[in-house]
Amino acid sequence: MTMNMTSGIYPVACHTKNIGPGSTFVAIRGVTADGATFIAAAIEKGATRIVIERGAHLPDDVRATIARHHVELLEVENTRRALALLSAEAHGFPAKKLKIIGITGTKGKTTTAFLLHHILKQAGISVALLSTVHNQIGQTIIPAELTTAQPDFLHYFFARCVAEGITHVVMEVAAQAFSLSRVEGLEFSGALFTNFSHEHLEFYKDMDEYFQAKCQLFVQMQKDAPMLFNADDGRVACAAPDGGQSFGFAPGATFGLRVEQSSPDGMQVAVSGSLALSAFCPTLFGHFNAYNIGAAVAMAHQFGIPAAQIADGVATFPGVRGRLERYKVPNGAICVIDYAHTPDSYRAVLSTLREQTNHLIVIFGAGGRRDKFKRPIMGGIAADYADLVILTSDNPRDEDPDGIIRDIRAGIPEDAALIIEQDREKAIQIAYQKSHAGSIIVVLGKGPDEYQIVGTQKIPFSEKNIIQNLG
Repeated sequence: MTMNMTSGIYPVACHTKNIGPGSTFVAIRGVTADGATFIAAAIEKGATRIVIERGAHLPDDVRATIARHHVELLEVENTRRALALLSAEAHGFPAKKLKIIGITGTKGKTTTAFLLHHILKQAGISVALLSTVHNQIGQTIIPAELTTAQPDFLHYFFARCVAEGITHVVMEVAAQAFSLSRVEGLEFSGALFTNFSHEHLEFYKDMDEYFQAKCQLFVQMQKDAPMLFNADDGRVACAAPDGGQSFGFAPGATFGLRVEQSSPDGMQVAVSGSLALSAFCPTLFGHFNAYNIGAAVAMAHQFGIPAAQIADGVATFPGVRGRLERYKVPNGAICVIDYAHTPDSYRAVLSTLREQTNHLIVIFGAGGRRDKFKRPIMGGIAADYADLVILTSDNPRDEDPDGIIRDIRAGIPEDAALIIEQDREKAIQIAYQKSHAGSIIVVLGKGPDEYQIVGTQKIPFSEKNIIQNLG
């Protein structure tokens, strides 16, 4: 069952769609809009308290509206922080009644979160999920708009969890969630840092600032909570706190990993250390997914799940929509949809698929108003692995699609086999026409997304539907 809890009425909210009689409206100055311009609309919908940043300018007509409706006006130093703390208080601090396992890292958060959620659920634990793909309480699926939602939704979600008898929550935590105070006041019962690589330089001034934001996960921990990190990622390993445990292929990792078999039909991963098991997963393959399996297995072990139940959870994992999602197409080729959108994730996915075919076609673009520095790098990586590169559009937003493609094209050698087709559906159809039995066509960047963002519009767009209608 799918439910849109994001459009419900909250006791504290930063968007007028969530305001109702008696709500508190927190006016946040965002990147594209200032919440203060929506104060009158919030009062119209029944808000009885308005929270603004100290020193914020309010037009005379807005102040008159506040006075006329006898609405309380509260000034704070930081409205983002206030949104988190007031939301928690309004719901009775529900997060304190839950065991929340936070997962951060540049790559692997979603697959690891889904797998850990599945293992815990299979072991009989009442567990909820907060992820990039969707949020979930029991059988109820709630669409996700951000990797880590705004705190008004988070505490509403946590309150629902408590009301429905949930005891554990597996939660993806983006770097911006720390930088923008979305998880202010939360104390995690478990922390997992998957890896670190180039990303989000449209938001952070440099990689150091981005890394420090992610490391905040290890600060917001409950006493003696398990902390896991990737032993093979030097930067993460060096920053890991005392008491943390590691997973990886490196000698000395607390939970050592070994890939015993890997193909598109699944993979067998052995884990050694205080937990010793060999688990087969039918829906994941590739070296990079061994880390996701190892991380989820190790964290499940930290929460007391027996080895046999962990292995059963891995063996019954249904996979994640938009992560190496595979389809056989009528001409005998395989089409793969993957969310990869960073240089390291391109390298991981494409090296894995290159091993499975002698004819690899790669379709991709890059998001508008996002990190421009990675565009030519991704172009070069794609050209290294592909027999044919097809450049196309991927959420151009209000940026010129031709300019985005030029940025990517700068990293692709002149002699590379290259086709440019801005229309993403046509690009997929061209790839199909160029493929044959044994080919792999991989469409990168959008993963589970069912839309294209052009300008400010979200236009319905399903790669899955396009692929299923090829032929």
